[in-house]
Amino acid sequence: MEIVVSNKTSRPLYEQIGSQIKAQIMSGELKAGEALPSIRSLAKSLQISVLTVQKAYDLLQADGFIETTAGKGCFVSVQNQDFYLEEQQKKIEEHFTEAIEIARTSGIPLNKLLNLLTLLYEED
Repeated sequence: MEIVVSNKTSRPLYEQIGSQIKAQIMSGELKAGEALPSIRSLAKSLQISVLTVQKAYDLLQADGFIETTAGKGCFVSVQNQDFYLEEQQKKIEEHFTEAIEIARTSGIPLNKLLNLLTLLYEED
């Protein structure tokens, strides 16, 4: 498992760690039941605080991506990938609903909204 963090971004380190682990779970790179590095070893390898890694793992657990077993460590949750995708789609729908409302009240036509979405999606 490879995690890269940067102090040069506005995103907190724990969010950077959490989003990269989520992405690896979603892509199938990390499989259900697979062990994650211990909090101490990941903190040491990233040269960051143990508390930062703990916060990332706590949020991943709260979101259902990982499970923690006392004395054994953290593991990728056995919930299937469809659950994760459904959760992400719900979040996207909420943002799209808000964007559509703004576009409608501002008189922005659908084709311009689609062009903007396409541009932003392909940007990264």
